[in-house]
Formats: sequence, structure tokens, C-alpha cells
Amino acid sequence: MNLAYPFLLYLHIFSVILSVGPFFILLPLLKKLKVAGPGHEEAYLDTFRAAVRLAKHAGHVLVVTGVLLVWITKRSWTTSWLLTTIVILICSLYFLARAFSPTIRRFKDPEEQRAELTSKLKRTIWIYLALMLFMLWFMVAKPQLWT
Repeated sequence: MNLAYPFLLYLHIFSVILSVGPFFILLPLLKKLKVAGPGHEEAYLDTFRAAVRLAKHAGHVLVVTGVLLVWITKRSWTTSWLLTTIVILICSLYFLARAFSPTIRRFKDPEEQRAELTSKLKRTIWIYLALMLFMLWFMVAKPQLWT
């Protein structure tokens, strides 16, 4: 292996941190969002939007570095832990694209129940974190599910 491997691995791990970390910070903001007035509510929602945007861009780096790492290490694309990780990745990307933004947009509607939307955001954060942490486990443990 050449010098590219440790550099790509570092970028890959850093992009995981950027994809997951902000969502842990958002959990305490949910309590404040639930009781926030109109001026503060928008600031909290901007924080959510920024976290989702950061996770999306970090996800692009994650995919590119992951593909390059597989290529450099000459791993087989049919390895069980790798295929499972790819399936979970596709699910998490779809979930990230469909779950957060529509809910955040609904806060603009004065008819919407804020408590219900906040609960939905909380549930969405935990589902996303579970997907990401499950994928992270596959990347670290590399279980052999089939041969």
C-alpha cells in the first residue's frame, strides 16, 4: 500500500465524524425548539438545516473515499460486510434526503403542531443515528456473514 491509504482512511473516518456528530448535538436543541418563540425557532431550524447539509456533503466524501479505499486495498465488492454496509449506506442516504427537510419545512405552517413536529424530528434523528452506527459497526467489526 502506498501513502494514499492512510490519507484516504483519515478522510473517510473524518467524514464519518462529520456525518454523525452534529446529530448528537441536535438532540438537546429539540427541547429548546419545542418551547421556542418564532424568532428563536428559526435559529434552531437553521441549525438543523446546517447539520443536514453538513451530513450530506460529508456523505459525498464518505462514498468517494470508501470506493477509493476498496480499490486501493483490492477488496472484493462481494464481501459480506462491504455489501451490507453499502445497502445500509443507500438506506441512510435515502432516509437523510427524505426525512429531515420535509419535516423542517412544515414548521413554516402555522397550523402545524410544533410538539408533533419536534417529536418527529427526534424520532428521525434516532433512526438516522441507528443506521449510521449500525453501518459503522460493520465497517469496524467486518463480520463474515456469508462466504
